[in-house]
Amino acid sequence: MNQQLPSDDELIPRLLAHDEAAYTQVVSAYHGLMVHLARAIVGAAIADEVAQEAWLAVIKALPRFERRSSLKTWILRIVSNTAKTRLRHESRTVSLEDTLGDQANIDPSQFNTSGRWASPPTVWHADTPDDLLASQELRACIDTTLRALPHLQRAALTLRDMQGLDMESICKVLEVSESNGRVLLHRARNRIQAAIEEFYQ
Repeated sequence: MNQQLPSDDELIPRLLAHDEAAYTQVVSAYHGLMVHLARAIVGAAIADEVAQEAWLAVIKALPRFERRSSLKTWILRIVSNTAKTRLRHESRTVSLEDTLGDQANIDPSQFNTSGRWASPPTVWHADTPDDLLASQELRACIDTTLRALPHLQRAALTLRDMQGLDMESICKVLEVSESNGRVLLHRARNRIQAAIEEFYQ
């Protein structure tokens, strides 16, 4: 859905000049991703509300945007911070230490140098009604596992594997170090892989 946007050099002055077409382009390009990220941190019930709050914060803060990152990364960081603030207000926040847990549980051999699974789950084809039912059951299993992940792990997995952001941008959005960002992602992938393997067993 991400349409081709003008460069930040062209887009930001237009946004600052209250160019309605520029705002429409940015909203069209980023709103879905913002909701997706908000959902990963606060859950589906208030994700749209968090995205709307983030848009208001973006509009308000735009004149002070220092361009130390891309506009997209800056907007996603605002979403992340807005979502984390909502979590704190709802007294459901999880500390980064709790989210990272025991780093010794990560088995580096499960991942290749690009951080992808070295040995992905078994290839499986849905050819029969029973297979199709199993496919729906597997999807439900993965969804349940995703919802159970700590919010920073879920956000890292969402941004990397579902939205294709690079690790540098993800770390800026979530405001974590690169090593912590990789730990978050690896732990989330471990949990998903374990759930898939358990499903097949």
